[in-house]
Amino acid sequence: MPSPSSCPQDKEAERLLTALKSGSREVKREALRRLALLAPDLTFAGEVINQDGLEHLGAIIEDGDDLGEVLAHGLRAFSELMEHGVVSWETLSSNLVKKVGLGRQGGGMGQGDQASAARGMLGLFHSILQVVSYVNMNLMDASVPQLALGLLESLALSSPPLGQLVKQEVPLERLLVHLQVLNQPLQTKAMALLTALLQNASFAERQAMLDYLGQRNLRQFIYKNIIHSPVPLGDEMAHHLYVLQVLTLGLLEPRMRTPLDPYNQEQREQLQALRQAAFEPDGESQGSGLSADRRRSICAREFRKLGFSNSNPAQDLERAPPGLLALDNMLYFSSHAPSAYSRFVLENSSREDKHECPFARGSIQLTVLLCELLRIGEPCSETAQDFSPMFFGQDNSFQELFCVCIQLLNKTWKEMRATQEDFDKVMQVVREQLTRTLALKPTSLELFRTKVNTLSYSEVLRLRQTERMHQEGTMAPPVLELRERLKPELLGLIRHQRLLRLCEGTLFRKISSRRRQDKAWFCCLSPNYKMLQYGDVEEGAPQPSPESLPDKLPVAEMRALLLGKDCPHVREKGSGKQNKDVCELAFSVSYDAGGKAAYLNFIAPSKREFCLWTDGLSALLGVAMGSEQMRMELEMLLAMETKLRLLELENVPIPDQPPPVPPPPTNYNFCYDCSIAEP
Repeated sequence: MPSPSSCPQDKEAERLLTALKSGSREVKREALRRLALLAPDLTFAGEVINQDGLEHLGAIIEDGDDLGEVLAHGLRAFSELMEHGVVSWETLSSNLVKKVGLGRQGGGMGQGDQASAARGMLGLFHSILQVVSYVNMNLMDASVPQLALGLLESLALSSPPLGQLVKQEVPLERLLVHLQVLNQPLQTKAMALLTALLQNASFAERQAMLDYLGQRNLRQFIYKNIIHSPVPLGDEMAHHLYVLQVLTLGLLEPRMRTPLDPYNQEQREQLQALRQAAFEPDGESQGSGLSADRRRSICAREFRKLGFSNSNPAQDLERAPPGLLALDNMLYFSSHAPSAYSRFVLENSSREDKHECPFARGSIQLTVLLCELLRIGEPCSETAQDFSPMFFGQDNSFQELFCVCIQLLNKTWKEMRATQEDFDKVMQVVREQLTRTLALKPTSLELFRTKVNTLSYSEVLRLRQTERMHQEGTMAPPVLELRERLKPELLGLIRHQRLLRLCEGTLFRKISSRRRQDKAWFCCLSPNYKMLQYGDVEEGAPQPSPESLPDKLPVAEMRALLLGKDCPHVREKGSGKQNKDVCELAFSVSYDAGGKAAYLNFIAPSKREFCLWTDGLSALLGVAMGSEQMRMELEMLLAMETKLRLLELENVPIPDQPPPVPPPPTNYNFCYDCSIAEP
């Protein structure tokens, strides 16, 4: 990266920090503006940090004398310096404790535990919290509360003790106020801090927080004013909504992993309530004069009619997952949709035994299926954005979804005319119906119900057949030989397309040590395929022209393409589960820089962009393209070209072996002599 200043960076840092001590507001404002502009440069940031720049900025933020442009530039500069990860929040907290006199006299931190350091850090952010509370008074630059919330998010994510103290200082009521402001950047920062606090909380605290947010109608507000806002939803907000959905559904995990206890009186009563809701007239009203053995026999028969595999239903629910979550779903369906529940049970009771759709067995397997599709119990991805809008449009969304799906199971069972032996096949069809419908991201449960019911068994078969026709290829040796002959030409076509895509360029995100994706840079290939051109771009700025990009990398100096865990910027981040998503999108180009190996590091915005760029770079390096996207496109082109070449042979069987060549004739007397002139 080029030097941010014409003078040496240490001198520039010293000059700006000296200007911060000036009593003139204009001088201080200009110094902070310049500092915020240069702070993204790592070398310059290191010089500022070495000269106690963070402490100077902390003092300006803590004073809070100017709630306008000075504070905004100060917060922005502070945030940019911390983004480099040179100084951790805990270390900075310790230094600030000493700086503001919260530690013991004579240097030293006394006990020096992390909680004391955290209190010192929150002393610094006391003025930020005041700024946040003034956001509705329009007393300052609108960027101030956004920057303050961003810093608090970083602080909350840095460690659990700091997160707990942020939670104490920032009430949920205040975050709800920010979410209701019709300012999308401010909403995004408030949502980011909210999800950070939820992730940092224990299970009991998270449940209490989500209950409180539910009482304050957070879900309804998100559904009406954020998801259905006229302003398009940004990637960062989509990610935070995904996290909120995962955390909300994660509250079901303990029930999912808890098997039914046959000795638990409450759980036994719930099973009996489920049976009585379907068979009350036949069982209880006529059983008063029956013996105990006769009543047990009736109960066992009715539980079998409900679809339990064992006469003792507790044995069916001892497996976890789905554990008690399956029982909860069945009870919810029986109590909130009693007519549909009775119709389901009675309808199947009137069929032959082998054609009955087992309600209990289906509910158990369906609960397992929904937990898999919705990834309940899995940790949050750091980059995913695939939230389902319908989960914010309905209270008790998981249970309501189950009510729709259990009726879908019965409908599909009848369409397939299934028997007990076909249970697994029916569940496979239901899985495909749910997967296809969820992929459409319906915005409401009613829309989901409409779409999934439209996707009947015959429609699933038609879609399967269509996909099979697109994917299948004739396996006869002559056709395989034809495909091999076509491959080089089609690979050249794909290679040309990849290079053209690189010439168009892509906007990449920079991810810091806390996975914040606030910065972007643009990279493209020159039209003559000889130079990679790249440089930083401002958020929301139009796509830059290749001539305006300051940095260039000659293709001739490129040496190798590294993927995934082999990339240096991935190795530096560790190998935890949370690094998996970033690892799958990471790639690097190694090149010579003054006789030393250097790297240009990328993190693709999507899997498709990852495939396009790695293929294009492989083509530039002269190595084979190997991405999944390339293989899929090559297969599609081969299938299409083969069918075109064989179009005239439709309905003509192609033999596996070529026809035999007949033996040569015994003589060639039949040959016509062209030298003899005809009379």
